[in-house]
Amino acid sequence: MDIWLLSSMILMVWVGLAVIRVVIGPTAPDRVVVLDTINIIVVSTMILLSVAFKEAILIDVAIVYALLSFVGTLYIVKYLGREK
Repeated sequence: MDIWLLSSMILMVWVGLAVIRVVIGPTAPDRVVVLDTINIIVVSTMILLSVAFKEAILIDVAIVYALLSFVGTLYIVKYLGREK
């Protein structure tokens, strides 16, 4: 098995563990941090898969996904900041 695909599978295991943490997270800010972590892992996996399959388009998709997830995280944090 290719090292890039193996690394991608390991990262997806980490996403599964992070999803469990989202479910059991005690507070909303904890859940936001874990969702941001999941986004980072997904972007990393996209880049690893682009290397494995030799497809440059996946890097562009990963960049757009990273920008959109960052903006989404900012809006969630702004919404949570109003609650106090």
